Amino acid sequence: MATVLITGAAGFIGSHLADLFLSNDYTVVGMDNFITGSRRNIAHLSSESRFRFVEHDVTQYLDIEGKIDYILHFASPASPIDYLEFPIQTMKVGALGTHKVLGLARAKGARVLLASTSETYGDPLIHPQTEDYWGNVNPIGPRGVYDEAKRFAEALTMAYQRYHGVETRIVRIFNTYGPRMRARDGRVVPNFISQVLAGQAMTVYGDGSQTRSFCYVSDLVDGIFRLLLSDEQEPVNLGNPREMTIATFAKKIANVAGVPEKTQYEALPVDDPKVRQPDITKARRVLDWEPVVKLEDGLRETIEYFKTR
Repeated sequence: MATVLITGAAGFIGSHLADLFLSNDYTVVGMDNFITGSRRNIAHLSSESRFRFVEHDVTQYLDIEGKIDYILHFASPASPIDYLEFPIQTMKVGALGTHKVLGLARAKGARVLLASTSETYGDPLIHPQTEDYWGNVNPIGPRGVYDEAKRFAEALTMAYQRYHGVETRIVRIFNTYGPRMRARDGRVVPNFISQVLAGQAMTVYGDGSQTRSFCYVSDLVDGIFRLLLSDEQEPVNLGNPREMTIATFAKKIANVAGVPEKTQYEALPVDDPKVRQPDITKARRVLDWEPVVKLEDGLRETIEYFKTR
């Protein structure tokens, strides 16, 4: 029975990964310090004999008793509202946290999967974004604390692979949504749904012409699972290539929620990407993966979850 350590296990994606690995008969050690994670996300695992939780800041000295076969490093603030509130912590978990995880992997002989992000591409000058694109990032802008933390984490991960022989995998995650997102997460899906359910106008930044592509969380964690067990050692994009403008997405949310569309417009945040669409050719080829959940179906599930919160 293999054992997997998931940092950020009480977060949105981390908690879904814990569920997936447990359903595949792994033993799971979850780790989180609850800066942005929620105990509610893992409360249902309290009676699971193959799940153990460790409350710990991964930027501090890290050691886990017993064998560890795989480590998934998902600890990090991941939304603008969070990494703008916690800029230093964001950079520390990308740098020091990644260093601690890679050191533990080296000591345990474990394989590491790093959760990177489409934000490594910045405000891209090529479209859609392919893994060989180096990005267009403002290192000193407000979003740079997240973008550069992840870019550094990728570089450090590849260094440990090349110079210490640690088995590593890197996933670049594009916009993902689903149950267990926080209502005040600050990203467009929880923002729109929370506002719609409260009878408020949806806040659209800029003129709404910027584009995003939305992947349902079950599709994403399936791709991550496949990547972890694959032989691919360089970054792989995971996301849904179905691109749409934010203005169109607002209409979609209102339609699925069954309410009239109401929007209000505010200034576009600094360095906000104008386009975002993954090229998943590599994921299709090396993982035999592509998203299967229709946007409308995923939004219904997510809206139902938010109604309970």
